[in-house]
Amino acid sequence: MKRSHFIQQGVALSMAAGAPRLGLAAPAGDLFQPTQRAWRTFKVTALVTLPSSPAPVQAWIPVPGFEESDWMRPGATTWETNATSANVVRDGKWGVKMLHAEWANQPSSPSIKIMSAVSTRDRAVDFSRPGRPKALTSDEYHLYTAPTKLLPTDGIVAETAKKIVRSTSSDLEKAKRIYEWVVVGTSRNPKTRGCGLGDVSFMLETGDLSGKCADINGLFVALARAAGLPARDLYGIRVAPSRFGYKSLGTHSDVITKAQHCRAEVFLSEYGWVPSDPADVRKVMLEEPPGHLSLNDPKVNDARETLFGAWEGNYVVYNDGHDVTLPGSSGSDIGFFMYPQAEVHAERRDSLAPDTFVYAIDSEETTA
Repeated sequence: MKRSHFIQQGVALSMAAGAPRLGLAAPAGDLFQPTQRAWRTFKVTALVTLPSSPAPVQAWIPVPGFEESDWMRPGATTWETNATSANVVRDGKWGVKMLHAEWANQPSSPSIKIMSAVSTRDRAVDFSRPGRPKALTSDEYHLYTAPTKLLPTDGIVAETAKKIVRSTSSDLEKAKRIYEWVVVGTSRNPKTRGCGLGDVSFMLETGDLSGKCADINGLFVALARAAGLPARDLYGIRVAPSRFGYKSLGTHSDVITKAQHCRAEVFLSEYGWVPSDPADVRKVMLEEPPGHLSLNDPKVNDARETLFGAWEGNYVVYNDGHDVTLPGSSGSDIGFFMYPQAEVHAERRDSLAPDTFVYAIDSEETTA
């Protein structure tokens, strides 16, 4: 039996057997209950140091620029640098916010320190109370249903989405089915570099549905778009430990250099943007002690039910952009932008090697 057929049958069986009622409020005493708590404010500090070079040096550092008034409010960004020039700029199509620094005078050690304030809080959608949230504009609808280089919506992606949603006409049920299919059919690969590549067609064509958050949540977003549902990836970084006892869903110290994470949302007409994070369900399965938990483990089940419709506010969003252009770069666009980028003598540095392209990111909570 082909792996794709096995996955589809497995999802169908899990639904028939009474899969969790996704996104509904959890009973008192359950492990994972994000609610609209008080706002928390963090200062995120990134320090980038580049090798001396007789040729020009450039760096692009993501800063919080994504705003949703109910749960994510970016504040001021300031910086200290010996760069020839440094400016906050935005990518044209997506509005991706970044600090672009250039060193033209070859200082002995090019460096820049960026401090950003941002406020965030937990989210939870009550699916028992549909409403009439603000509708997307036609431009927003087009943006969040359109394909990108890594997230096509035709071919095998469209075929797979059609098989998953089948004949259902309910947008909520479509989104739930796609979420469940991704949770059941994917796996987290600890050997994947960074957050993964997010190449959805490659995943489906090869049948290798393993990876990390950019792969797994990217798959959810592409399938949702192919099914006609606006959806988006949110690229950011975890800034604090989990309040709910999940070691895998938070930071372990103030140093968050490798804590980048991609989350996802789907837009439903009766609920607005709905948080969705199948990748974190798979992270819980792999990493939560004692490790390699089953889908039936109570802690996994809590995460699986909660992470369609809710998530914890220990996370800061940089942007929701794809195919991002780095202003002034001689290199190609990047599929998504949540790691610092740099070029020395027009040569792109490896953004996933912070020990050689030196950067460090810290987080400090300024209000609890």
